[in-house]
Amino acid sequence: MRDNIKIVGVLTIVCLVCALFLSLAESMAREKINYNESKAVKKAIFDIVDECKDVKEVSIKGTKIYKLFDGKNSLIGYGFLATGEGYQGKIKIMAVTDKDFNKLLGIEIISSQETPGLGAKINEGFFKNQFRSLNIKVPIEYTKSEVKKDNQIKAITGATISSKSVVNILNKAIDELKPLLIK
Repeated sequence: MRDNIKIVGVLTIVCLVCALFLSLAESMAREKINYNESKAVKKAIFDIVDECKDVKEVSIKGTKIYKLFDGKNSLIGYGFLATGEGYQGKIKIMAVTDKDFNKLLGIEIISSQETPGLGAKINEGFFKNQFRSLNIKVPIEYTKSEVKKDNQIKAITGATISSKSVVNILNKAIDELKPLLIK
């Protein structure tokens, strides 16, 4: 009985020490993680919109939005991060809309854990390019056959769940942002 108590005590102390070191390492790395994420977001915006020359991060009712400006300091659109569940885990998407919030100018996948060779195809140009000039006045839809509407994209064969997840993540974020940006 005494040996069991000793073993449990030693294991508890070891676990507490390990937890302390892990939390210290995470807190020390948090600033670098945030910096790298901010850098990835801005790179994604500039990759989506060539004419974007400046990005200003603003908070509207607690929601982080990126305002995009051209070389003449005119507003050309809005960027936002959208996160949700995919087939294998979280998908984080950078999306950019026009200034009227009517069309999606494009998307970039910031991070995902989708199945290599199938769901990971959401990172490929042929899939992401479908979101350029996509109508967002109505919810985005996906189809397994040919695209017939200006708010549809074609799902990736064999990765319908990943395609559907991207569409659902974007629709949810757009629904949340519309009341904040459209007056």
